[in-house]
Amino acid sequence: MDAKIFDKSKLPSRHVTEGPERAPHRSYYYAMGLTEEEIHQPFVGVVSCWNEAAPCNISLMRQAQHAKAGVTESHGTPREFCTITVTDGIAMGHQGMKSSLVSREVIADSIELTMRGHCYDAMVGIAGCDKSLPGIMMSMVRLNVPSVFMYGGSILPGKYKGKDVTVVDVFEGVGQWSAGNMSEKELHDLECVACPSAGSCGGQFTANTMACVSEAMGLALPGSAGAPAPYESRDQYARDSGIAVMRLLADGIRPRDIVTRKALENAATIIAATGGSTNGALHLPAIAHEIGIDMDLFDVAEIFKRTPYIADLKPGGKYVAKDVYDIGGVEVIMKALLEGGYLHEDCLTVTGRTIGENLENVKFLENQKVVYPVSNPLSSTGGVVGLRGTLAPDGAIVKVAGMTNLKFKGPARVFDCEEDAFRAVENREYEKGDVIVIRYEGPKGGPGMREMLSTTAAIYGQGAGDDVALITDGRFSGATRGFCIGHVGPEAAEGGPIGLIQNGDIISIDADEGILDIELTEEQLQERRANWRLPENIYQSGVLRKYADQVGPARFGAVTHPGGKAEVVNYADI
Repeated sequence: MDAKIFDKSKLPSRHVTEGPERAPHRSYYYAMGLTEEEIHQPFVGVVSCWNEAAPCNISLMRQAQHAKAGVTESHGTPREFCTITVTDGIAMGHQGMKSSLVSREVIADSIELTMRGHCYDAMVGIAGCDKSLPGIMMSMVRLNVPSVFMYGGSILPGKYKGKDVTVVDVFEGVGQWSAGNMSEKELHDLECVACPSAGSCGGQFTANTMACVSEAMGLALPGSAGAPAPYESRDQYARDSGIAVMRLLADGIRPRDIVTRKALENAATIIAATGGSTNGALHLPAIAHEIGIDMDLFDVAEIFKRTPYIADLKPGGKYVAKDVYDIGGVEVIMKALLEGGYLHEDCLTVTGRTIGENLENVKFLENQKVVYPVSNPLSSTGGVVGLRGTLAPDGAIVKVAGMTNLKFKGPARVFDCEEDAFRAVENREYEKGDVIVIRYEGPKGGPGMREMLSTTAAIYGQGAGDDVALITDGRFSGATRGFCIGHVGPEAAEGGPIGLIQNGDIISIDADEGILDIELTEEQLQERRANWRLPENIYQSGVLRKYADQVGPARFGAVTHPGGKAEVVNYADI
């Protein structure tokens, strides 16, 4: 790419590199070994979520080096930096999970601050664990500088007793151990082999769901979401991402040219088609909010409802991300949806071409059982369903992929935090037919909207996955399976009906019709509301207090600022 096509007088980095008054700024770049030519090229932020917290992130720095090489060979000057991640598999089941969703905002905010503070012109973002994917995407559309997203890749499947296993099998193994169905030695043997490499959790949990979103939404290069993290082919995708961002900069293509309403609908479609994480219904509205596009849980759920479920992936199905890669990757899923008329093919992508053009030469493989054609789906509606009713006026969400019974009715067994519910489950203090309610775990009430995988996996491990339902104003991991309903709104801390439930109240769930009701009259609810008092939140300082003060409802993505609609000037135009 010809370096002369870049006019620095129109790029943000001119504020730190051009003119005599910027001599002090340039002296810092000379100190870091940059040449005069490199200083006067476009500056590209290459951000990754590398850390040593978990396998999801440990391969990201390697890939970032290759992205930098792609930028360099295309006459850009890469500037590498890292941001945080909170890895859900480590944070799960204790107070650390309160940090997880908050980290999405911190990731987006920290990238914004780094890009603004140093006046970078474009960005390549490389993410591993769950919240880092939407966090980086949110920063891209917020800043609106030319950007390419890349997933760091999934973990290889573990092997235990001849079967593929993931970390979810270990979480469920805890339930089997507590039920006396697995010895402590067997549990230890399982934990030692479940996660054999670098990479994010292998099932269609939140990381792989949002990786699919990155391709379907057009922010990632076609095929880049597929290869497992240890594979060297990821390095070429990283290099190509660096080259691609320079092409976008040359052509003036920005994230908001790519992430349109139709692109977000494509993203919702692939979540439903793959039986993806319920967290997708939280992250898509948050991404839309950054641009000023109106999209809430109900908009996403409407797309889920009309989309066939075609990918037989864990936790509801049989296969993992590597199996998708082996049959051609995310593009094969997208091709099946495109041929069935479920994708907007005219959406622009980071290749400079449309979705339809990118998929033109992709072939759908017939002799495989991982992804089905839309003419013969696993089910005619998506693997994720939105709910609404007297218990959830502002909505709720459930993953139904792999479930056969979509209706449930039973008495409530109420807990005011996850720890109390987990102890009760561990001690089998529940009955068949119960609806376990975990409340005050919403965005404000938690604060932080914790995931409940430890509790749901314990129930499944005890063999009671089909015998009880669970509802919460918190979240569920993408790895959760069974009749587990999250994002119930309004949350208990906002005085929602979930905060008024008492033990023994009858709760009715119908995922066919999208209904979540409590069998109380409006008069009974009003009487209880008059006597309701918000429990004191012990988090009165630090980031969790700040988050609780700022965060909005789950229905709109649990966002913390006014978003694109309130924007007066965009960073890309400084």
